[in-house]
Amino acid sequence: MAPSVEAVDEFYRVSLILGAIDEGSPGISAKVHDGSYACYVRDLDGNKVVAVCQGGW
Repeated sequence: MAPSVEAVDEFYRVSLILGAIDEGSPGISAKVHDGSYACYVRDLDGNKVVAVCQGGW
């Protein structure tokens, strides 16, 4: 869980700089219930990671 939309954006930006693979750029996500703001990356070990901010944005 991210505390803000800006935190999701920063997580995504830094993840890509460090070598993660884009699996879904930041934005409103239909994959997360209630259409929260989220991004998805694949880390260097192959794990898919999501950062999400629910509501209040």
